[in-house]
Parts: sequence; structure tokens; C-alpha cells
Amino acid sequence: MRRAAGPAVVPTVHRWLVSRSLVVGVPVVLIGRRRRLVLRCVRHATTVRTSLPDRPTIVRVTQDDVDELVRGRIRAIRSARGWSLDQVAGRSGLSASTLSRIETGHRRIGLDQLTAIARALGASLDELVAPGSDEDVVIKPHRDEDRGVTTWVVQEESGPHGMTVAKIRLTRPAPRGPVDALRAHPGRDWFTVLSGTAELALGPRIVTVRTGQAASFSTMVPHAFGAVGGAAEILAIFDRPGEQTHLTE
Repeated sequence: MRRAAGPAVVPTVHRWLVSRSLVVGVPVVLIGRRRRLVLRCVRHATTVRTSLPDRPTIVRVTQDDVDELVRGRIRAIRSARGWSLDQVAGRSGLSASTLSRIETGHRRIGLDQLTAIARALGASLDELVAPGSDEDVVIKPHRDEDRGVTTWVVQEESGPHGMTVAKIRLTRPAPRGPVDALRAHPGRDWFTVLSGTAELALGPRIVTVRTGQAASFSTMVPHAFGAVGGAAEILAIFDRPGEQTHLTE
């Protein structure tokens, strides 16, 4: 014999249906029990048969989950910087043993320690504790059709002394002509050629850099990048002035 569900069940199921656009603000009578449910719309005299969970499922995020996420982020950022435990410890004011225990889960992370570690890594607290998303994994290209340049920012450090690592695909020769058409800024740039042949306009000079070779130069000299004989891909490291000059439009 079928029984009407108790009053505590109907509102929950009704909300579930509304959220899935099965009913909109319509009174529902629930007939049946367990997981196989028959729902009849009183106003429209129609019946919907569906399978529903007995009760809402709630996924709880525990303190251990957060700690594991943060520990993984600390290790990943430190490794990406190429820094040892001793180096990060020196920058954060923590001992290397404390930092090691934090990374391996043998010590809880206090807010004061987390703040010091984030500062030492050149990262924000949000970068260490924010839930993971595709943005943490997928690097989206920035295309500049006018210059024939596509850029993937692989790593970016915050702060005035931060460094930016970018993969750049060049499809056009370096600009020729007046030096004032080139760009200059304080600091030094460095790049290595991953594929193809790149050329560097360095003042009035044109320097050819082939696959496997690298170039390092003072950026106070007006300069620009390009490709010769087809597309070239480079991996470049910029300081903050270089990043603002070459990667920020």
C-alpha cells in the first residue's frame, strides 16, 4: 500500500524539482517511498516518475582537506621557483625543519606561519588556499595578431622584483628601421630558442639566435624579438619592467 510522504520530505523534494526546472512553484504530492518516487502535480494533473536520493548529499570540506591543499601549493610553488627548504626558511623566518614538517603534514599550519610562507614565496594567501580550478592547470594563450606574437605566461611572481617566465611564438621578423621604433627599459632580458630561428633587433644590430642557443642582454638598448625563416618559439624570463614592456599591452 502506498503512503504519502511525511511533511518533512515533500518540501525537500519540491526544492529538488524546482532546481531542475521540473516544476516551478507548483504544489507537489509525493506518492511512494524509498528511491523510486512518483510525483503528481496537483495543479496540472500530470505525473513525473523519477529516482531521487533519500536525502540531500552534502560534501563537507574538513580542516585536513584544506591543510593538504595548502601543503601541496607550498611544495609546488617552492619547486617552481627552484628554491630549497633552507632558502624559503631564510626568507620566511621559519626554520627549515618547521617548513619541512609543514610540507609533509607532520605539523599544523598556523595563520602567522602561512602569512610568512606566502610572503617568502612571493605568493598571496589566496594563491595558497583558494579551491583548485582549471585556471590552476590550463595556461591560456594571448594572441597579438598585429605583431604576430602568441604568449603563454608559464610563471609569474608578484611584487616589484618579481620575475615572469613566458613561452612566446614569433611569426614575423624583428622590426627594422629607426631605433626609436624599438623598446627599451631598465634591467636585463634572457631567452632561449625552443624551435626555429629567432632574431633579436638590438639597436642597429640584428642578432640571429638558433634552436638551443640563448641570449642575454641589457634592455637599456632598444630591442625587439622576431623570427626568421618561419615561426620560432622562445622561452623568455623577464623582470618586472620587461614584463610590463613586452607582455602588457
